[in-house]
Amino acid sequence: MRGEADTPQTAGQAYLVRPESGSGPGVLLLHAWWGLTPFFKSLCDRLADEGFVVVAPDLMGGRRPETAAEAEVELAETDPNETAALVLSGVVALRSQTTDPDGPISVVGYSMGASWALWLATRQPESVRSVVVYYGTQDIDFTDLRAPVLGHFAEVDDFVSEDELAFFEAQLRLVGKEVDIVRHGGTSHWFAEEDRDAHVEEAAAAAWNRTLEFLHETSG
Repeated sequence: MRGEADTPQTAGQAYLVRPESGSGPGVLLLHAWWGLTPFFKSLCDRLADEGFVVVAPDLMGGRRPETAAEAEVELAETDPNETAALVLSGVVALRSQTTDPDGPISVVGYSMGASWALWLATRQPESVRSVVVYYGTQDIDFTDLRAPVLGHFAEVDDFVSEDELAFFEAQLRLVGKEVDIVRHGGTSHWFAEEDRDAHVEEAAAAAWNRTLEFLHETSG
């Protein structure tokens, strides 16, 4: 099944995809500030082809900004509490569709979505088995985090400074968390997104392959 679905207890929409088998481990995909675009839906489809049940909640309420300047304005108009509710309800919707409705799920987040993925894994550690973040960090207390973290970051990034990335990694390691940070040479923010000018095909493919390996490793 591939299509739109309501997330419970919210007015938000989500994209739900099941593998051909009908069920499997769950992956929550959290998009960047561009909204739930065709690109992010295509990632859901690709994950379903790998045997995962995938839910991608629309965190921007249907907004589809074209430029970073527009996205910044649109994001400022969203309510963080409503976004948090969408993320949490996405977990509920996803778990109900998996082979183990009471078990944890994996989370993959891009930029803004990466920050929400880390927030979720820390606030609901029992719900998340693993986290993949693409060029996005979070500055919170990670003590309660249980899930291993795989991070894909650009070589040069106007949105994530060297100091910010170093501090993020140090925060995780200081409290004994399992983290693997990968820096992709010759890239900048958005390098993994094929509908952006910053897209670098080779780096995007390498990051995706490592993501799939990690998801399969942690879902077994």
